[in-house]
Amino acid sequence: MALKFLVVFLSILFAGGALYAEEGKRVFETYCWGCHHQTAVAFGPSFAEIASKRSAEEIRGMIVDPEAVSKTFGYSRNAMPAFKLKEEELRSITAYILSYKPKAEQ
Repeated sequence: MALKFLVVFLSILFAGGALYAEEGKRVFETYCWGCHHQTAVAFGPSFAEIASKRSAEEIRGMIVDPEAVSKTFGYSRNAMPAFKLKEEELRSITAYILSYKPKAEQ
């Protein structure tokens, strides 16, 4: 009985993780791909660079209020627009960005 419960629990956990990753990719393709790439510099920094330098809170802040966060970081200007995402979209894109953190830093 315990083994059956464990198998069901792990199946749900992995399926949820896959759906979460898919949602993050969808948000990326909808809002981010024009300026960011996953591992290469485009108009904006790559997700790999962002993930290696920023926390989840900093990433979320930059998405929601880039002007204020840019000032906090000491940047003289900001080119990123603010996005009004649903909480689930914000969580998904933040996790998606952080999934590009170099393995040595995790």
